Amino acid sequence: MQSPSGGRPPGPRSLLLAEVAQATQRLADAGVPSPRFDAEELAAFVHGVKRGELHLVKDADFDARYWEAVARREAREPLQHITGRAFFRYLELQVGPGVFVPRPETESVVGWAIDAVRAMDVVEPLIVDLCTGSGAIALALAQEVPRSRVHAVELSEDALVWTRKNVEGSRVVLHEGDALTALPELDGQVDLVISNPPYIPLTEWEHVAPEARDHDPEMALFSGEDGLDTIRGLERTAHRLLRPGGLVVVEHADTQGGQVPWIFNEEAGWADAADHPDLNNRPRFATARKAMP
Repeated sequence: MQSPSGGRPPGPRSLLLAEVAQATQRLADAGVPSPRFDAEELAAFVHGVKRGELHLVKDADFDARYWEAVARREAREPLQHITGRAFFRYLELQVGPGVFVPRPETESVVGWAIDAVRAMDVVEPLIVDLCTGSGAIALALAQEVPRSRVHAVELSEDALVWTRKNVEGSRVVLHEGDALTALPELDGQVDLVISNPPYIPLTEWEHVAPEARDHDPEMALFSGEDGLDTIRGLERTAHRLLRPGGLVVVEHADTQGGQVPWIFNEEAGWADAADHPDLNNRPRFATARKAMP
């Protein structure tokens, strides 16, 4: 018997795909921003396959632990805490409680930095990643700019548990310390300083998504009444570290477009300060060049 379209009748839907459909609805009802993706990612994680291979899982191999994972995500626990992994550009990182989960928006920040470093007439560019967290930015730069020398700085001991796991075996040199006083031995030598610092105003606490507010470390999220306290400190650190003509790249909130470039002003020794959009065309990061003497 043929279907109305003239082809073969559809085969029976697998148990796992049916459960994924139910899970998608549950996650959507809970307000999860990407319910279908998360339901599929959890199914792939629990069953040890890729998302595109879910249809290959036999009904007899369905693992009921899937629903435990879905319940955790339904309660707005970050997907990456449940799976223990986060994907960033070409990297798979280990993450969990105590470390900031890298976001897709930051990938465009790193992309700009990679292009800028490649355009420099420097054989082995020296790069510093401040507030490195999981190490995502530093590792991406080390991987995609093969002859770079990358230093990463992190203060939180809880975050460093994860940073150390991720940078093990890489060319990234990890430093435990305060980004505002870090690496005096590199003063005036660095080609690029990059950071995804805390930048959420304390007044915005109640508006932050539960995944971040309840699970990301507070010191990675909030920075003073206007959210710019850490960035003001990083401006001084970047100016100290960079060589003349070196670049700084700092991520900020999409509501802070226009404010951050003013911090990197000519009076403070900067040139070419500008804002840049992310993939959603929202102001996402500022860049500036250390002025020549």
